[in-house]
Amino acid sequence: MSTAGFNSQNGTGTGQSYANGPSQNPVAPQQLPGVGYGMTHQPTYNPMQAKAPPPPGPPGLYPSGPYQPVTPVCSYQPGLTSYPSPSGQSLLTRPLMGGPPSHTPPQSASPSPRLPPAQATPPPPAVSTSYYTNPQQPQPMAPAWQYNTAPPPMGQPASINTPPRGPVASHVNRAASSTPPLSTAYSPAPPPPHVSHSVPQPPGPGMPRSPLHGYTQPGTAPPPMTPMVPHTYQPNRAPYGPPPTGPPPTMKPAPPPIGPPMANATPPPPMADGTVAGNGPQAPNSYNHVDNKMAGPHQPGPPGRHLGHYPSLPPGYQNTSAPAMHPAIQAATQPYTQAPQPYQQPLGGPGPAQLSPSLAAMSLQSSTPEALRVVNLLQERNLLPPIPIPAPTPCLQQDLQKINCNPEVFRSTLTSIPQTQSLLNKAKMPLGLLLHPFKDLSQLPVVTSSTIVRCRSCRTYINPFVSFLDQRRWKCNLCHRVNDVPEEFMYNPVSRSYGEPHKRPEVQNATIEFIAPSEYMLRPPQPAVYLFILDVSHNAVETGYLSVFCQSLLDNIDALPGDSRTKVGFVTFDSTIHFYNLQEGLSQPQMLIVSDIEDIFLPTPDSLLVNLNECKELVQDLLKSLPTLFEKTMETQSALGSALQAAYKLLLPTGGRMSVFQTQLPNLGVGTLQSREDPNQRANAKDVQHLSPATDFYKKLALDCSGQQVAVDLFLLSSQYCDLASLGCISRYSAGSVYYYPSYHHQHNPAQVECFQKDLKRYLTRKIGFEAVMRIRCTKGLSIHTFHGNFFVRSTDLLSLPNVNPDAGFAVQMSIEENLDDMQVVSFQAALLYTSSKGERRIRVHTLCLPVVNSLSDIFAGADVQAITGLLACMAVDRSATASMGDARDAMTNAAIDSLTSFRQSVLTIQQPGLLAPACLRLFPLFILALLKQKAFRTGTSTRLDDRLFAMCQLKYQPLVYSMLMIHPALYRVDDLTDEGALNINERTIPQPRVLQLSVEKLSREAAFLMDAGTVMYLWIGRNCHPNFLTQVLGVPSYTAVPDNLYLLPELDTAESQRTRAFIGWLRDQRPFFPSLHVIRDESQLKPTFMQNMIEDRTESALSYYEFLLHLQQQISK
Repeated sequence: MSTAGFNSQNGTGTGQSYANGPSQNPVAPQQLPGVGYGMTHQPTYNPMQAKAPPPPGPPGLYPSGPYQPVTPVCSYQPGLTSYPSPSGQSLLTRPLMGGPPSHTPPQSASPSPRLPPAQATPPPPAVSTSYYTNPQQPQPMAPAWQYNTAPPPMGQPASINTPPRGPVASHVNRAASSTPPLSTAYSPAPPPPHVSHSVPQPPGPGMPRSPLHGYTQPGTAPPPMTPMVPHTYQPNRAPYGPPPTGPPPTMKPAPPPIGPPMANATPPPPMADGTVAGNGPQAPNSYNHVDNKMAGPHQPGPPGRHLGHYPSLPPGYQNTSAPAMHPAIQAATQPYTQAPQPYQQPLGGPGPAQLSPSLAAMSLQSSTPEALRVVNLLQERNLLPPIPIPAPTPCLQQDLQKINCNPEVFRSTLTSIPQTQSLLNKAKMPLGLLLHPFKDLSQLPVVTSSTIVRCRSCRTYINPFVSFLDQRRWKCNLCHRVNDVPEEFMYNPVSRSYGEPHKRPEVQNATIEFIAPSEYMLRPPQPAVYLFILDVSHNAVETGYLSVFCQSLLDNIDALPGDSRTKVGFVTFDSTIHFYNLQEGLSQPQMLIVSDIEDIFLPTPDSLLVNLNECKELVQDLLKSLPTLFEKTMETQSALGSALQAAYKLLLPTGGRMSVFQTQLPNLGVGTLQSREDPNQRANAKDVQHLSPATDFYKKLALDCSGQQVAVDLFLLSSQYCDLASLGCISRYSAGSVYYYPSYHHQHNPAQVECFQKDLKRYLTRKIGFEAVMRIRCTKGLSIHTFHGNFFVRSTDLLSLPNVNPDAGFAVQMSIEENLDDMQVVSFQAALLYTSSKGERRIRVHTLCLPVVNSLSDIFAGADVQAITGLLACMAVDRSATASMGDARDAMTNAAIDSLTSFRQSVLTIQQPGLLAPACLRLFPLFILALLKQKAFRTGTSTRLDDRLFAMCQLKYQPLVYSMLMIHPALYRVDDLTDEGALNINERTIPQPRVLQLSVEKLSREAAFLMDAGTVMYLWIGRNCHPNFLTQVLGVPSYTAVPDNLYLLPELDTAESQRTRAFIGWLRDQRPFFPSLHVIRDESQLKPTFMQNMIEDRTESALSYYEFLLHLQQQISK
């Protein structure tokens, strides 16, 4: 079946490209001389040597020419290697993608340069779109991702210059307008109510700790794991099973021996200077003094005290062997929990430094773990597991892993942390964290206490991975300082016992929430404030979105999160701005029109935001009348910029959430945009233009909003180009969200209408946190340097989040500043301080513990291929905006080349032919190819610019579990669903079909297949599909009777219909957004979009999976 020549009209990605990570103040970036942790003693790894040309195939996958290698000054970067371009193709430079450079990785062991000298070209001038240049060299910037660099200093956001005041032409008397003073915006909230210690605790004695790094001996049972806590939107979901473990293929290479054992000498004591990595110089911010208020004077830990002197855990295994199965596979059949566990930390005994040595020593004592099983990718065809891939389990001792953080909340690209930066460089894999900090949890321990126990030096919250020296002292697991245990902490509210601080809920749960005392408040907690800004131009009225919005808000107005202080307001706009007086006592809402959009003002500031409980009838009257109020309008202009300025002034005293609905390109007043898309260039194989904002108006306004605790969420409903690259800035830098509905129309696109309705209901009713900040801390020796997501970086490690919602994900890149030789484990802690919709100040804390290893084989064994793919996608989005699409694509390809080269050269001791990968990375090339073909990064295929930018936004903003479906969709056969192996959830039977490879060869004209691409689902019906499926599931007598635009499955009283609808409903329930369903036939307009997701097949502009593997092998074999 040919898939050539298909055009993409999918429109299901999300958001736009941007580079918020590397720049700490995106408006006024400043270069700090000497930034970086100068580990100049390490040899350099130069990833920028040219590789050989790709195999003969379609042009456009590697659209860049040769260039001059530049010596990098940073740690491992997936090298931006170039390949000879087609004749006449311009040569592209490779600007850096991360933060400023730091130290360099080891040189590749390749015996010959990848670029012949005759092809060398002089380096072109540095590209000005990147914020940072090399602090050491004023030469062209290193064209590769900066994995381990330090952040730049913060600048001050530029203020918005108010345009000159013109003649007053509004319908409202200007003299009557006024602005409310800040102090009278709302009354102080009452103190938070006391929440009792109601954390459930299973009875029974505590469990003694066991060694930290030992594999389970062969023949012993795997460590018991407790059931996974279901996501709020995944009730009682069954655990993922293990990947298939059948007999090895006949051509499987022999397993290589693993690296040398680590000496059992006692490591030296840690540095005790009381500092913590990642907390560099901070710009002044309003929360730093809150964070440090209880710290007291700096008191370094006891000098010279040996880490082993702190009694914490029992001694390590002495003669352990590796398991027959890797812990990640063991855990696959045993679900995970966040529930509090009985956990005994005995006093006395040796500390973590005297635990078992690294995994390398034990790897030699037994067979190769499953994660390191060598796979020849060119010979083993069916590598995709039949079930979703579980997160790998860190190789920690049993009781530590039981209480470790849920990987759906906190996940590392490497579950085994290298001891040194040079070791990390040699592995050539990125080190980073992926977070879902405000995720809906079905079980969340909440603690109310007048004293929140924190380290007096680094301000880490007490957590399950600290060490108790005795009942009165505990040792911080991040900076190693010894702290006193407060008297109040001696009492355990769960068991109602005294003198057992190690049994407190804070030390039993890796995720916990505190109700904060008054020390954590700069002002009374703000009320929930919701302001809706609605486009009412002719184009907006034509789409019909206004009636859907008004009806949805009417249906859910009582479910808006909040309390008795909740406020709402409405602003509509076309060429003028319309405010609505909803003051109590009016018989009906009063519309006030301001036509002076060049100098916007608030006509009656005190009555535009009103208490919802007091004025609910007026609000409901307005929502009922709005759709008809503008139904005959012929106004085509859109003054979005002025409407946003008015809304900002309205929310200035209190903060809150601004929800903006826009249907066209702003074309009047401030923030005016011009169309920048050339439809003829949509399929340009060389590069993609206009991925960066056309103006900084929306970014500046977003930063002003962020400073006043205002977040902006953008709903874009348009069939025409709207410049999402520019408009998206208003949400990106204010910690908002972007929703995009291309070709929205209430009659012509009913599937989009359903999607909009479901998304809007979730948006209006989901949990929300106001005036939030998030700080990520890590063990001394590690450093965080680049953030990804929607936020503003207020200081080096403090993210400003005016609003935080349970659907937002974040990612960070990390480096190793100091050697971790004296540590067996490291920890990471994310603390989110926010105000709940009920007016409570709360702190949600997540702590993750990971082992430290000293061999490359152990690093590879702990690689999390999905987390690595998610982090690389975030980095590629930034690179596309700051450099070029070609650079980003090359960097992703080279990430796969470099990691597999490192495995082949440094881990394998018996060299064999073929493209060899460890089992844990067997899907890495497939995921990289999927990224190259993803809507955000594909070339050679017609892709609307807004669709591409929305896909980029989704990759940066979505939590990993959702973004992976957008990268590599799941394909199922659904015409033969059975109850065999099905799940039983809430008295519903959920079939569990196998996940199939994304190739046309898996399709059959006699069957029906469901493709789950995250934000959209496709039900493909084969031409010769069995009539039983057509009648029992679709309710049609024949294939030709299947409607063209079918998006709803009929509710038929048949077993086949119930199974199919139950399976699709189960998939939808696992995510917070609503994926639309499209039933397609061979003749359907959406069939090309469906076929473009067949990642393993060749198209006229991209290689097939097998061709891509051949290309990787060619580069690795050089």
